[in-house]
Amino acid sequence: MTDSATSSAATAAPAPATDTRVLVPLALFALYVIWGSTYLGIRYALESYPPFLLAGVRFLGAGVALFAFLRIRGAAMPTPRQWRNAAITGILLLGFGNGLVCFAEQRVSSGIAAVAVASMPLFAALFSGMYGEWPSRRETVGLLIGFVGVVVLNLGTSLSGSRIGAFALLVAAMSWAFGSAWSRRQEMPSGPMNTAAQMLCASVAMLLVGALTGERLPAHPTVRATAALVYLAVFGSIIAFSAYLYVLKHARPALATSYAYVNPPVAVLFGVLLAGETVGPFDLAGMAIILLGVGAITLARQKRSH
Repeated sequence: MTDSATSSAATAAPAPATDTRVLVPLALFALYVIWGSTYLGIRYALESYPPFLLAGVRFLGAGVALFAFLRIRGAAMPTPRQWRNAAITGILLLGFGNGLVCFAEQRVSSGIAAVAVASMPLFAALFSGMYGEWPSRRETVGLLIGFVGVVVLNLGTSLSGSRIGAFALLVAAMSWAFGSAWSRRQEMPSGPMNTAAQMLCASVAMLLVGALTGERLPAHPTVRATAALVYLAVFGSIIAFSAYLYVLKHARPALATSYAYVNPPVAVLFGVLLAGETVGPFDLAGMAIILLGVGAITLARQKRSH
């Protein structure tokens, strides 16, 4: 998959290495900021929408819009094998990975959700290692630094949780990590069509789960909840998820999953700015350590590529 992707990229662009050096940092910035804000967005949307239908409607709207746009522009329809792989990956990443976060945020704060999901890069390193792609020594140091930062950040916030919420977040992180590692070695739809196909498949699964668990869409949702749902669909799904799939294809797993370490401090900052939460010394220390870990991973990637 890597060889074919490299050859097709070389055909499409005269200087793919230059494009990657520019687009990977831009995509990471989108992941750091946008996905860091989605935890608060989910919290607002849950004021009116039940968790699994929230995820299903979010990905259905985003998937249909992106799929229609791509088809109008002449993008190729995925093959049956690509649909199958997109369905498996979409259910792992978006169904379990995001649907369970929505479920957990009924019981835990948005901050604790972001902190728990930050364990995902460690699972990603494990699952990638099962395919022979273990993180380098420097990347391992960065991963461990980032994990320490998450622990420190957790010490500084008044977070409450439940066992079922914590378990759901752990399964979400493991599912996202395994889906990311598995999809790198499969034949997936090309470009943005990969995003659209995964969202469409995941939306069907989430809507089915919501219906089977007795969820119902609200008759009179609040304006803030609906605005949050639209934000999650456009920015959290179409823009940020496309950026993630791009980074996952063009960068090493340790760097591609580094957003999970940056999202907790970003989520805390959004909570301070928009929800009136307070930041203590542990919070600031945790953010600094997390950013140090991400810096170590980035430097390790640059040295490895030379």
